[in-house]
This record gives sequence, C-alpha cells and structure tokens, in this order.
Amino acid sequence: MERLLQVPAADHGGGGGNSSIPAGGGQTGKEQQAAGVGILLQIMMLVLSFVLGHVLRRHKFYYLPEASASLLIGLIVGGLANVSDTETSIRTWFNFHEEFFFLFLLPPIIFQSGFSLAPKPFFSNFGAIVTFAIFGTFIASVVTGVLVYLGGVMFLMYKLPFVECLMFGALISATDPVTVLSIFQELGTDVNLYALVFGESVLNDAMAISLYRTMSLVRQNASSTQNFFMVIVRFLETFVGSMSAGVGVGFISALLFKYAGLDIDNLQNLECCLFVLFPYFSYMLAEGLGLSGIVSILFTGMVMKHYTYSNLSENSQRFVSAFFHLISSLAETFVFIYMGFDIAMEQHSWSHVGFIFFSILFIVVARAANVFSCAYLVNLSRPATRKIPAKHQKALWYSGLRGAMAFALALQSVHDLPEGHGQTIFTATTAIVVLTVLLIGGSTGTMLEALQVVGDTHDGSLGERNFQNSEGNHSYVAPIYDEDSSSGNKFKMKLKEFHRSAASFTALDKNYLTPFFTSQNGDEDDDFDEPMPSSQRGGFQH
Repeated sequence: MERLLQVPAADHGGGGGNSSIPAGGGQTGKEQQAAGVGILLQIMMLVLSFVLGHVLRRHKFYYLPEASASLLIGLIVGGLANVSDTETSIRTWFNFHEEFFFLFLLPPIIFQSGFSLAPKPFFSNFGAIVTFAIFGTFIASVVTGVLVYLGGVMFLMYKLPFVECLMFGALISATDPVTVLSIFQELGTDVNLYALVFGESVLNDAMAISLYRTMSLVRQNASSTQNFFMVIVRFLETFVGSMSAGVGVGFISALLFKYAGLDIDNLQNLECCLFVLFPYFSYMLAEGLGLSGIVSILFTGMVMKHYTYSNLSENSQRFVSAFFHLISSLAETFVFIYMGFDIAMEQHSWSHVGFIFFSILFIVVARAANVFSCAYLVNLSRPATRKIPAKHQKALWYSGLRGAMAFALALQSVHDLPEGHGQTIFTATTAIVVLTVLLIGGSTGTMLEALQVVGDTHDGSLGERNFQNSEGNHSYVAPIYDEDSSSGNKFKMKLKEFHRSAASFTALDKNYLTPFFTSQNGDEDDDFDEPMPSSQRGGFQH
C-alpha cells in the first residue's frame, strides 16, 4: 500500500540541499508516468472483464464464470508482463498489498452483502450459519493443520512445524463462493441454501482471520496451552464487539437521517455523502479497536438497509442502492484481476509439488468434515421438515472455493514465517485458489444441476409456501410443524419457545424499533421482509 499511496515520497527522501531537488523531481515525473501506464492497464482489464462477463452471462456459458474470467485475464496479462520484461515501476502498481485489499477493496463488497441481504432467510438459518462458520471453520482448520503436519512427519510432503501447519489450516479455510452464488442468482435456488452458503462465507472470513492471528501469536509467544484455550473466548469477544459496533453505527446513522432533515431537494448531495461515509466509519472503527471490520460493516449494512434507508429521500435511495452495487462490482472484479496479475508476477516455490498436491487432498477432506459434521449437528436440533437435505450438504461442500481472503492471508504469511516456510504456503495457496476458481468454478453449474439444487426446486417452493401461509412473504422462515412429530415434548417446548422469541423480536421491531429509528411505523416497513431481486444483489457476486 505504501507504493500506492506514497508515490511522491521520493521528494522527501535522503538529505537536504538544492542538488537533490532536480533528481527528486525527475524521479517523481517518471513515477507518475509509470503510474499512469499502470492505472491505464488496470482500467483496460476491468473493461475487458465486464464486457467478457456480459457476453458469457448473455449466452449462459457457465463453464467460465465472471470471477474465473477476471482471474484468467489477470493471469494472462501478468504472464505477458513477466515475459516481456516490463519496467519495474509499472509492475509495482500491480503488486497485491494486503492493506490495500483489507482497507479499500473489501469494505464495499462486505457492506453490499449486508445491504442487499434478505434478513429473514439469514436470521431463520442463523444458528446453522454460525455453526458452519465458527465451529465448522474451526474443524476445517484443525483437520487441515493436523493432516499437513502428519503428511510432513510421514515424508509425504514438505515438513512444517505444527503451529505453522495450523496457521496454514486457518488461512486456507477462508471460503469465497462467488461463482456458486452468481450461478444461484442466474438459475435460482432455495433461499435457505443461498442463505447458508452466503452467510457462512461472510462470517467464516472473520473466523479464519481470528484463527490465523491467534496461531501467529501462539507461534511468537510459545505459550500454546493458554493461547489455545483463549481462541474461542477471543473470537467470541471479537465477534460480539464487532457486531455491537456495527449495529451501533447503523442505529446512529438512522437517528441522524431521521432528525437532521436532510431529505429535501437542495440537501440530497449532503445526504448521499453522509450515507456513503458511515459504512467506512464502521469498518475503520472496528479495525481501530482491534475488532473485525468485516463483521462490523456487515451488520452496519443490514441495519442501515432496514432503518436508515427508509429515512432517505426517494432520489437518495435510488442513488445509494446503485452506488454501492456499482462500487462493490468494481471492487470485486478488480480483486480477481489484481490477484491473477500478482500470482503471475510473484516468485513461487514450485519445488515442493507434493505439498501442493496433498494440501489439495487434505482441504477436500477437511471441508467434508466441516460440512457433514455440522449439518449432522444442525439436523439433530431441527424438525423433519427443516432438516438440511443431503443434496444441500453436497452443494455446501462443493461451494468451498478459496479466493482473495486466503490469498491475502497467505501473502501475509510470507512476512510472518521464516524464509521458505511462508513461500511454500503462499505457493500452495496460490495453486489452490487458481484450481478452485477456474476448474471447480467452471464445473459448478453442471454440479449444481446434477444435484438438482438450482431452478424451481421442491424445497424452495415448500419453504415459500409455508412462509406465505404464515406471513405472506416470499422468504422462508419456518414451516408449519406437525404436532404428531416423533420429537419429544421437551424438544417441542424448546422449539415453541424459540419461535415465540422470534415472534417477540418481530413484534419489538415493528412496534418499537422501526417507529423509533425511522419516520414510519412498523406496518409500513416492507423492505425488511422482501428480498431484493437477484439483479440487484451484490457482495461476493457479480
């Protein structure tokens, strides 16, 4: 990020004296020219990616999804730049910087995810989502780390210390199912499956980052017993704190727009500017407090959509919806181009092919352990009509593509680990990202159609019909339960208590929260209930 934000720094380097001014000025002019060429190439690749994506989508060619096409463009251009001996000053503008990714590219993508999310499917599956994202990610990380360590002990692959194996397991457990979600939107699918895949991918990023940072601390402090015990506590503290920060910023924005009187014609520019700044404020506040900006800005997006959005004027509502969809699409496409170019330009350690091969096998096994064990636990607490079917479990397992988050953490490991170890992990992660995005991503449409989880599925229709019977909405919250179920009376009482709690929260929202934070009463607010059309959903999708 220093290169991106401090290009003119050459003017201030070195000692004083008039003799340094001409040299610094000439160097700055050359850097500005290189910056112009670099940015021009980035814009050209973005244009090519959007045009190619439109053509592929128009012809319903699912074997090369848009994310895969963007990554492929970056790989090809990066390879050509490497072969053609492009100037180092131009290459610098394509280096993948973790800070630039986490602070500038990721926030609009995550915010749009929360802003466009249909809350009812998300919160009706919240227990399952948290199980997959927290417990499941922990299982996947530990299983991957242990298998990689055992593979090294058995001389099947390059041997790493146990804590470094766990760091690799943590970073490679971050999923990015952009391809699957985009095909879900194109072909249509059960709202519960969409909510599970989408919700797990967002929350599991926070878990993966937390686990990686914790393992890094364990490695530095060498007091593994205490730190391992504190992993869960520290993550829960981070998650609750981040969620509270995000919800708090969202509520503050709702009150500001309700009472500031900005929804008049000559203040709409100010209204839009303030609305756009609040998400970044939430993200940077959480990061500054040592919390998770991802979780914070996700909940800020959900709260601002439900409460703050209705306090805007109609013109401002149209503008902010289009604006966040625009910048999230640009950021997401740029991330895959950016990543592809950097993969082609970076130095890789291809001498440990066995490490790459067995790592791919181990993450497949770990993903299966994650999905099927968590699905079993979730199904134990659900009635027969709400159990996660086997085909949905297989779709969840297949949705575990690796993407930019794993790549960014792997790049960070190059700096955190000894020379050779970090490079090996980075090379393996690079290979996994490319293979999952290009190969698995390209076969996703065929796989999902074979599983019969896309299109007008029976489960989705059942869910919609049951929800329409209860609340007149197209989202699926809970089916009607059969009183003659085989579940015991005690379990039935717990379910009824849960549904009464959900109904109480809905009543609390409509009777108190919505009137307090918005300019309308609860009966008039339909945005919370209605999912957005697939053409307007953003965040981790194209």
